[in-house]
Amino acid sequence: MAAPREHWSIAIDKDYLKFSAAHFLIFPDGTAERLHGHNYKVFVDLHTDLDEHGLVVNFKEIKPLVRELCDELDEHLLLPGEHPVLTATRVGEHCEVRYRERRYLIPHDEVIVLPIGNSSAENLAAWFGRTLRECMRKAWPSLVVRELAVGIEETPGQRGIWTLRE
Repeated sequence: MAAPREHWSIAIDKDYLKFSAAHFLIFPDGTAERLHGHNYKVFVDLHTDLDEHGLVVNFKEIKPLVRELCDELDEHLLLPGEHPVLTATRVGEHCEVRYRERRYLIPHDEVIVLPIGNSSAENLAAWFGRTLRECMRKAWPSLVVRELAVGIEETPGQRGIWTLRE
């Protein structure tokens, strides 16, 4: 019989790890939601080995990384930069957003074009998780991450989850 294997993880679920943002989802048939917003909440689960101090990572060190990403997205229109039909073009101080017959003209500093194909909770979780992982690499270059999962909740009880297993 194989010996049991132990694993360690931390879960972060704080009320202040949130951001408010506008978006619209584009469906497979080409229709799209109206422009609207959510008060998104962020959840993080991190699995690593314990360090010499008996920690996965220090909560006081990882929470600010998550918070910085929340602050980056807060109060912006989030657009999918990899969608094949949607375009976002800078026009002076504005961003012109076009999707089929729709046209929006929004101050440029209020728009974030993300490297995703659609602005779903799942894709936002993927962007957030990949970006958080890069921040973690810079902060802790020798940290061996076994698994990192990020959930983006758009309404209570409804979230998209991205998971990386290294």
